[in-house]
Amino acid sequence: MKEKVVITGAGGFIGGHLVGYLLSKGYQNIVAADVKPLDAWYQKYANVENISTDVSIFENCLRITKEANEVYNLAADMGGMGFIENNKALCMLSVLTNTHMMMASKTNGIDKYFFSSSACVYAADKQTESNITALKEEDAYPAMPEDGYGWEKLFSERMCRHFREDFGIKTRVARYHNVYGPFGTYDGGREKAPAAVCRKIANAKINGTNEIEIWGDGEQTRSFMYIDDCLFGTHSIMNSNIEFPINLGSSEMVTINQLVDIVEDIAGVRLKRNYNLNAPKGVRGRNSDNEKIIEKLNWQPSISLREGLEKTYAWIFNEIKTGNTLSHVFN
Repeated sequence: MKEKVVITGAGGFIGGHLVGYLLSKGYQNIVAADVKPLDAWYQKYANVENISTDVSIFENCLRITKEANEVYNLAADMGGMGFIENNKALCMLSVLTNTHMMMASKTNGIDKYFFSSSACVYAADKQTESNITALKEEDAYPAMPEDGYGWEKLFSERMCRHFREDFGIKTRVARYHNVYGPFGTYDGGREKAPAAVCRKIANAKINGTNEIEIWGDGEQTRSFMYIDDCLFGTHSIMNSNIEFPINLGSSEMVTINQLVDIVEDIAGVRLKRNYNLNAPKGVRGRNSDNEKIIEKLNWQPSISLREGLEKTYAWIFNEIKTGNTLSHVFN
């Protein structure tokens, strides 16, 4: 537990939670890095080395990985579907982050390297129906991922594979499926569906309005994984012998209308739904096939959507009601 661990994207949602998770597991030498200024981080821990730096620049990657043993690379320029569909070039530029982090890890003799990929790598022609067959790992090929963001993730997966094969770095890759929970973006354009729905319903309840805008017709389907399952799965995959990119997601598929139903029930409101058919809505259906993660880890994400949304809604409601900022410091 005294070995040095580097977490990039540590000022973001998943990265910030991962710092706290590793601390709870007894890790004592953690470097947390993010491009955002420290006062803009979603979570900060006083007993780690917090560094504001741009890890798309090779020299910065070399500096933070010096004498490290493990790297969790969660840094990426990304957001929900509204951001991904309108910022394809920015999403593609995240390839510099993984490229330079991998090169620095090779130079500095990193033993283990985790890369956070995405379900956006999956072929679009397998996601055209709401009642979709859950996506297996092999469904990423023949390649036709989400334009921009998905292509960057798929390319970076291949880079991890070849750095493992050619240079002996123990690379591990998880394909995240829609992670949500407290201490993450819930407004500003980068938020994902669960946070956006929680924010809209919280605002409607606080302001006394009776309407909610839903992107698309609400019948598109997704599965959503609560952050606690994501953390356990990420750490388990990093310390496993799984050498191929593996799904890390809930298999509890719902429509967006059902997602709204759950949050309305938690909030104790019923709102008039206005469907914006011209808004970004992504693929028609997506769900995680968990056969391989069950086989390899004897585990799969199991926190119900209702349970996770209760915690997420309560946090977002309190943030809006009290006017708190996103940045929180923990000892």
